[in-house]
Amino acid sequence: MPKKRLKGIVVSDKMEKTVVVEVERIKEHPKYKRRYKAHKRYKAHDESGKYKVGDKVIIEESRPISKEKKWRVIRKLE
Repeated sequence: MPKKRLKGIVVSDKMEKTVVVEVERIKEHPKYKRRYKAHKRYKAHDESGKYKVGDKVIIEESRPISKEKKWRVIRKLE
C-alpha cells in the first residue's frame, strides 16, 4: 500500500527536527453542496532543519516518530 503524500505550508519551525505543516483541503457540504476550505496541521519530521516558515512542502506518512509525529518532510516545492 503506498504512503499518503500531502502538500502544505510550513507554519512553525520552532521545535528541533520538527516542523508544523498546515494542509488545506476543499470539502463539500453534503446537503447544501457549497464548497469550503478546511485546514489541518500536521507535525512532520525535518532531520536537517532546513525548512522555514512559509515554505511549500510535500509530507509523507511514516512510522510513528513520537507521540504526535507520524509524517516526514520529503521535499520543498518551488
